[in-house]
Amino acid sequence: MCLILFALDAHPRWRLVVAANRDELYARPTAAADWWSDAPEVLAGRDLRDGGTWMGITRAGRFAAVTNYREPSRYTVGAPSRGKLVADFLLGGSTTGEYASDLLRRGEAFNGFNLLVGDADGVVWLSNRFPETRRLGPGVYGLSNHLLDTPWPKVVRGREDLRRALDGPEDALESALFASLALRDPAPDAALPSTGIEMQRERALSAAFIVSPEYGTRASTVLLVSHDGEVRFTERATVPAEDRWTETRHEFRIG
Repeated sequence: MCLILFALDAHPRWRLVVAANRDELYARPTAAADWWSDAPEVLAGRDLRDGGTWMGITRAGRFAAVTNYREPSRYTVGAPSRGKLVADFLLGGSTTGEYASDLLRRGEAFNGFNLLVGDADGVVWLSNRFPETRRLGPGVYGLSNHLLDTPWPKVVRGREDLRRALDGPEDALESALFASLALRDPAPDAALPSTGIEMQRERALSAAFIVSPEYGTRASTVLLVSHDGEVRFTERATVPAEDRWTETRHEFRIG
C-alpha cells in the first residue's frame, strides 16, 4: 500500500475503519482480494510474483497492512518482499506485540517499510526506519511512504476526509472513503516532500490515486470492523488500460 487512512475506536459502530490504496507497477501480476485457497482463513489480495500481500484480515480478526518507506538511496535489489510481512502475521499465531518486537530486531533485511498489525486487542505500528514499536490508541491516523502521520499532503487531506466521513451518515461512510481514495489531483509543488526522486515523479506520487504510464494505484480498499465482530471488506481493483475498476465485496463475522 502507498496510502493507508485508518481510525481506531472513533465511530459508534465500527471499531476499525481502514481506507487504503495499493500503488504498484501495472505489470506486476496480482490476484484480487479473496479467501486464499491454501489458507482459507485469510482474506486478502495476493502478489502473484512473490506470494505476499499488502493488506488482509483473517476469520479470527487478525489484520495487517504495509506501505513502503520511500528512500531510493537505500533500496537493495533482491531484498525479501515486504508483502511477506503481512502474510506472515496473518498466517501466524503470535500476538501483535510479539510479532512487532521480533520484526523490529530483524527488519533490516527488508527495504524500508511501515507495518500495521492488529487483532481484537488493538493495533501496533512499526517501521524498520524507526527505533521502537507503537501501540495505537483511539484516533484517526495516516500512513504513506514515510513514518506514521508524517504530514505529507495526501495524508493530511486523507485524515481530514476520514474524520468527515466518520462524522457523516453511516450509510455514506464507505462511498465517502472511496471518493477520497479516488482523488487524482497532485499537491502544490511547495508542499511536496523531498524523497530523492525527480520533481515530476514526486508530483505524480503526491495524489491519493496515482496514474502514470507504468505505475499507479492498482486497488482501493475499505475495511470496516464493528465492535461486535462484523467485517465488511470491499476492494475496487483498477483496470488501467480501460480507466475503470471492478469491485469485490466480502462480509463475515469474526469467530
